[in-house]
Amino acid sequence: MFFTKGVGVHKDKLASFEAALRDAGIEKCNLVYVSSILPPSCKIIPKDEGIKLLSPGQITFCVMARMESNEPNRLMASAIGVAIPKESETHHGYLSEHHSFGEKGEKAGEYAEDLAATMLATTLGIEFNPETAWEEREQVYKASGQIFKTMNFTQSTQGNKDGMWTTVLAAAVLLP
Repeated sequence: MFFTKGVGVHKDKLASFEAALRDAGIEKCNLVYVSSILPPSCKIIPKDEGIKLLSPGQITFCVMARMESNEPNRLMASAIGVAIPKESETHHGYLSEHHSFGEKGEKAGEYAEDLAATMLATTLGIEFNPETAWEEREQVYKASGQIFKTMNFTQSTQGNKDGMWTTVLAAAVLLP
């Protein structure tokens, strides 16, 4: 699996999405969106290595967060959250997607990371208070010794100042 992100701008909504896919390097694939399970033993590789393994027209599975607007200067973000269990060879982790208006990239990324970690924590039976702040829950999750790593991969941008369609995306691309 690898992570990628992109931004596209065009007068047409669909062409804006295509431009974002090109920016991300995955425009030549037939993308199939999947839900949020990170397979056991899944190796995360750099984007440049992953792109080399793709072929034009290939059916490519991904978890994607996507947001688009033609509102001038509209702040938007797309983020993928990741939670990897300590026993990653035998237990699955989680990927989450979050897309929002009005959030800076850091906040959107933390939200996505929190979402993935919370989904993993509930499957592992880790007790926590869902009303506490992410930073506090993150410490509980990691102190449990069952969650190895959490992270996020985020892209944010502002809508084109002239009102052209702007698309922002972040994706986790799963390879065979």
